[in-house]
Amino acid sequence: MTFGGRSRSRWVWGLRAVAGAVAVLLLAVVVRLPWVGDLGIHAATIERLRHDPLHPGDPLVDADVPSPYYSPWTVLLGFVAKATGAGVFGVLRGAAVVGLVLLLSGVWHFVRALTERRAAPPLAVLCVLFLWGPVLFEWSGFLGLNSLALTVSYPSTFALGLSFHLWAFLRDALRAGSGWPVFLGLGALWAVVLLTHQFTGVVASLGAAAMLLGARPWPPRAVLLRLAAGLALGLVVLAVWPYYSFFDLFGAGADLEQIHRALYRDLLGRFGLALLGVAALGLRFRRDRRDPLVLFFALGVVVFAAGGLSGHYSWGRVLPAALIPAQVAAAVEVAGLVGEALPTGRGLRRILAPALASSLAAALAVGAWTQAGTLGYVLPAGALPSAVTAKYRPPWPGYRWITPWVRYGDVVLAKTFPARQIPAYGAYTVAPGYPDFFLPDEVAREDAVRRYFAPGTPRAERVGVLRRYGVRWVVAYPGDGGLGEGDPALRKVATGPRGLGLYRVVG
Repeated sequence: MTFGGRSRSRWVWGLRAVAGAVAVLLLAVVVRLPWVGDLGIHAATIERLRHDPLHPGDPLVDADVPSPYYSPWTVLLGFVAKATGAGVFGVLRGAAVVGLVLLLSGVWHFVRALTERRAAPPLAVLCVLFLWGPVLFEWSGFLGLNSLALTVSYPSTFALGLSFHLWAFLRDALRAGSGWPVFLGLGALWAVVLLTHQFTGVVASLGAAAMLLGARPWPPRAVLLRLAAGLALGLVVLAVWPYYSFFDLFGAGADLEQIHRALYRDLLGRFGLALLGVAALGLRFRRDRRDPLVLFFALGVVVFAAGGLSGHYSWGRVLPAALIPAQVAAAVEVAGLVGEALPTGRGLRRILAPALASSLAAALAVGAWTQAGTLGYVLPAGALPSAVTAKYRPPWPGYRWITPWVRYGDVVLAKTFPARQIPAYGAYTVAPGYPDFFLPDEVAREDAVRRYFAPGTPRAERVGVLRRYGVRWVVAYPGDGGLGEGDPALRKVATGPRGLGLYRVVG
């Protein structure tokens, strides 16, 4: 498997063309900004910051408490929204473009810090997007194409893009013995990643540790001193961030563990194709016992396994720390075969190298087919083959239909699913649609909503819930329970999708 100069160049340009086409597809997705998942809370965060950049309060409910969603990135977006008058979804589209550019350039930058092979960066882009598994998986911070299409505007994408650049800059700085400003800047960058998306910050920290432990030659004492100073500056930035207390997050409750338990299910189906990257890591380990990608992978596996064994399932969010180095290793190793003679003699590399190259092509094809439904976000259903249409997951319709009546700051009572979307349009809900660690009466609010809709709850108690939380609107399906349409406390003003009703609280 060798290529002449012209064939090698064509192969590299072919890879770049495919990676570019995927990037164009993602940019087209940004135009539509499909909504499935957490887009509502990020839109609500920008909405609060646009109205009050300094004291935004809780993004979901009417309470004067801090929130970890107020990160350096979302604060900047809030100021942009306030200064330009742009709507939050327009701002999120801009954030998506910035996040996508940071992510793709970050992958490219990181791979170039590992190898000079020209085929490696575009191949790595394809690997981090497609080398997942034959079962579709979507989660913030996980870079499968379909998952990224739905989360490209999230802070996690921005933070992960910064993380790739952080690893590349750190590797280069350790190798070059850079000065104080570089390491202080890296410390500040590390803190921004942690403040922007805490789970991605853990991944970034493990990657940074791997870059240090895998540095060759081992950095001299002067460089380590500068690195320590950068780390200290990062800790100071974390400590003084005014919008929420970062270190209080270490006491987050058990709600996070149950939500993340799903990350430990069907691992082979969701991530099995990345095992090719594990084989590539084996080749790298034989050459260098301190290879940074191998160390990165090992740290990710240890933390992920510890979370599963101890019941701390939120630690499962560290899984990209195992997947990313495996995906990048597959790209770098296969790119190394281009233009090189196949290994001769005995040994693991002679056996695995050609098999790895052909297997990677097949795995990328499987991964691309698994995520082909992403095309549905940019093309009409009639333009897609039925097999692809079957993979397409329609986005949520949203709650824009309530905005002619519901104003900014109005309190809406609704069940959990609508409560995840309604705050995006400026309203508050009685109970947050997501776990809210800094909200002291979260349990009481959730119980109030549950009791309002529960069958058999006395009318007086339901009316009491409306009064206690200053509810001006109720959003409910006819079969949800609660006060009936004929109750004098409610007046129906609009009907939404599938019979969903909007009721004004009167009297």
